[in-house]
Amino acid sequence: MTVYDYDLFVIGAGSGGVRAARVAASLGKRVAIAEEYRFGGTCVIRGCVPKKLFVYASQYSEHFEDAAGYGWRVAPPSFDWPTLLANKDGEIARLEGLYRRNVEGSGTAIFNTRAELVDCHTVMLVSEGRTVTADQILIATGGRPSAHPALPGHEHCITSNEAFHLPTLPRSIIIGGGGYIAVEFANIFHGLGVETTLVYRGVEILNRFDTDLRTGLHEAMARKGIEIVCHTVAEEVVRRDDSRLDVRLSNGETRTADQFMLAVGRLPNTEGLGLETAGVETSATGAILVDRYSRTNVGNIWAIGDVTDRVQLTPVAIHEAMCFAQTAFNGNPTAPDHDLIATAVFSHPEIGTVGLSEHDAAAKFDELEIYRASFRPMRNMLSGRDERVLMKLIVDAASRKVVGAHVMGPDAGEMAQLLAIPLKAGATKDDFDRTMAVHPTAAEELVTMYRPTYRVRKGERIG
Repeated sequence: MTVYDYDLFVIGAGSGGVRAARVAASLGKRVAIAEEYRFGGTCVIRGCVPKKLFVYASQYSEHFEDAAGYGWRVAPPSFDWPTLLANKDGEIARLEGLYRRNVEGSGTAIFNTRAELVDCHTVMLVSEGRTVTADQILIATGGRPSAHPALPGHEHCITSNEAFHLPTLPRSIIIGGGGYIAVEFANIFHGLGVETTLVYRGVEILNRFDTDLRTGLHEAMARKGIEIVCHTVAEEVVRRDDSRLDVRLSNGETRTADQFMLAVGRLPNTEGLGLETAGVETSATGAILVDRYSRTNVGNIWAIGDVTDRVQLTPVAIHEAMCFAQTAFNGNPTAPDHDLIATAVFSHPEIGTVGLSEHDAAAKFDELEIYRASFRPMRNMLSGRDERVLMKLIVDAASRKVVGAHVMGPDAGEMAQLLAIPLKAGATKDDFDRTMAVHPTAAEELVTMYRPTYRVRKGERIG
């Protein structure tokens, strides 16, 4: 019987890799993990956490405006970008240290180096110039923003990575893309006082979200002063003598801005990992191909998280890590459940969604009942802010099950997390109707919409 240095070697110390290492170690396995950059991965270092901190910062401009309607007299506020960066960096350092201490506390060996596969059981620790062996290998190296190398002048652009470390806050920015990262950063920069333009090739922002949310958010952003240009892409970016950028667009216009941010998708971090040497198959985009249990075509090599390009969300990577540990080390084959994943877009206003959009539900069910409400929330009454909440429930008419729930408005992400529980449990619209409302709240509308706004039969709207 071959004796290996470790039972499990994890490449990548993001949320998924760290959770897998800790769980495997708790099962008594000899575990090692290698990370070439910082513990915490995309989410902690250059994703969810710093982004949400920026979101909070950007909301204060509206909070100061709203305060007057409630009797507060606030001196003209000013914003200091370096203070936000410094405080953000301090919090990220704290979280990174927590991640590292938790891994150390589990008994997992830590290697601060890039790791590459030599064969299916051997890993090269690059900075140490030596190899170690493992019975099982887990790849959790995550992904990164696409630098769009086909765009002339892409070297003058930034991505979300660089947006967290800009030395100065730009006066103006153009953002290329229409997904949740592009939309969130458009709202962030606008909230911090930056002249913001969003350029998107599609018909409407936030592809694959419910149409009402897409159009509702577009309209709300436009009313705030964010310019959204659809059916358009950047064709060239040129650095001017004054260091500003001229961005030539496919609609014939040339726009000038201090920064151009690319938010046109993400790529898996698989280059140079030695996957070919170990015989691990990848997709055309470089994503590692896995079965339903996160196992690659090589029996002892596994992959989880963004590097597999399944569902690129931190909680999904963590869930996949726990399922992997159960499958590989606890004799309990467990496939990750990717159904009914709640999602939030931290825009202004916020979006929270779980389940099917109306379009997707109409393609799956013969008849739908659509419950829809749009109203001005109480918090906006005294402030005078003309911003509305949108709530929408999609119900399969035959089974009465709620198959989709969509919210746009304050704390929509929090609502989506809670809505995910009844939808996951298979709750019906009758269950919603029997639930007592909490008054006065915006969320009470979710349990007081008793009559369908309209129906959809065979894909056609009725009424």
